[in-house]
Amino acid sequence: MADLETFRTETHQWLDANAPASIRGVGNTLLDGNWGGRKARYPNPDMKVWLDVMAARGWTAPEWPTQYGGGGLSKDEAKVLQQEMNALRLPAPLIGFGLTMIGPTLLQYGTEEQKHEHLPGIIKGEIRWCQGYSEPGSGSDLASLKTRAILEGDHYVINGQKVWTSFANLADWMFMLVRTDPEAKKQEGITFLLVDMQSPGVETRPIKLISGASPFCETFLTDVHAPARNVIFEVNKGWTVAKSLLNHERNMIASAFGTTAGKGRTMRDWAKEHLGLAGDRVADSAIRDRMAQYEMDSRAFRLTTERARDAAKAGRPPGPESSMFKIYGTELNQRRLELLVSIAGPHALGWEGPGFEDVELTLTRDWLRSRGNTIEGGTSEIQLNIIAKRVLGLPD
Repeated sequence: MADLETFRTETHQWLDANAPASIRGVGNTLLDGNWGGRKARYPNPDMKVWLDVMAARGWTAPEWPTQYGGGGLSKDEAKVLQQEMNALRLPAPLIGFGLTMIGPTLLQYGTEEQKHEHLPGIIKGEIRWCQGYSEPGSGSDLASLKTRAILEGDHYVINGQKVWTSFANLADWMFMLVRTDPEAKKQEGITFLLVDMQSPGVETRPIKLISGASPFCETFLTDVHAPARNVIFEVNKGWTVAKSLLNHERNMIASAFGTTAGKGRTMRDWAKEHLGLAGDRVADSAIRDRMAQYEMDSRAFRLTTERARDAAKAGRPPGPESSMFKIYGTELNQRRLELLVSIAGPHALGWEGPGFEDVELTLTRDWLRSRGNTIEGGTSEIQLNIIAKRVLGLPD
């Protein structure tokens, strides 16, 4: 315990000395922050400074092994690091699918050569990744995918289409599922492959959502070449890798949503502004009850996911229980935004133009965007099937 307290003191001092003042109080989540990559832009150059100093210590991936550039911290030390960052109101230096999905998958299934090739670039924020899973007609039934990869010499030639590819237009590399044996049962003919997005034949087209944003893309692959050494695990055994990565993705989605209400304001701040207080309580009793219930449910969920992460850090990868987290986390986020819209009232009805603050316009779009939370990353219906079969052991 004394050593951990020493680590806490030294960590706090180092963070305080090295974190630029301009980034303090800038909150972010697992889906909102600095993604890094070759196309990264830094309106505040200090965010790049923050990334670089943290990456130099391996603290963008604090628990990853030091031989790949990670921090090599224990789970208790990593928790202390996060606590001290929270105390100083510091944002994560780096977010993205490299840290939350493909990195952990490479640590589990990659060869030493693959780990040394890809993990350091993730840790330094040099490479941004996207996920090539869903296809037209192969969303919930992912194993029916049709994108083909044919081995020619020492490389695969890929033809097909992916859809709902998050941030494909900004990504440097894609981890994807391809069909390498069309004669095999559908789950048994799939291979997990890494593809450089700069390869000739890769085209991305953003898809505009109801919120007005375009985080998703269609991705077209025409005679795209990928080295055979980019196969992760074994040829035709990609479904095994894919399922493991999906567990990481579902945990990420469940944990990704913030608890603030814009510009660092809490839900209570919004209620105070838009509804007023009766004494020291929110004046509207119905809204007050909903806020209390949401806060209790949110804290209980956060503690549950922390216990699950501790189990994973102890050596047990996430399993089918991640589907429970995905369902609850996405529904909780939808409840949060519905509640904020109820609090804001007419101020949550703006789209553009004068008469609304930027944070109010953002709330409107975030609320619309949240409709997709229970669809993306595997629909809630699919998650319920997984829970029934793999958690509860119910018959088909």
